[in-house]
Amino acid sequence: MTFKESIKTCYNKYFTLKGRASRSEYWWFVLYSFIIGIVLMTVLSSFMETIETAQLVSALILLFVTGIPSITAQVRRLHDIGRSGWWYWLCLIPFIGSIILIILSVQPSDGPNEYGETNEE
Repeated sequence: MTFKESIKTCYNKYFTLKGRASRSEYWWFVLYSFIIGIVLMTVLSSFMETIETAQLVSALILLFVTGIPSITAQVRRLHDIGRSGWWYWLCLIPFIGSIILIILSVQPSDGPNEYGETNEE
């Protein structure tokens, strides 16, 4: 899946928790979110009085633009490796939970499972 296709797919499945997301779909969307954050921070820091204000405003805009699609893409990514979407809540465990989610997110698809057929890149 290409960069453009993954962004389009994640926004088309804005509220979709069912199904699966391939590694490429998920990681391209993560890269897109990171780039949007850097661009927002750069642009806003030139207009705001303090860097803290620019960080806050850019974080809120980023959350509004990519927040829900990021969560649903992560849940679909977990489905692709045969895990329940409830594993997403590991992110609430400081530091360790995020590391576990990253490790789970880089794993290859486990083939057909209860969440549907694989859509491997």
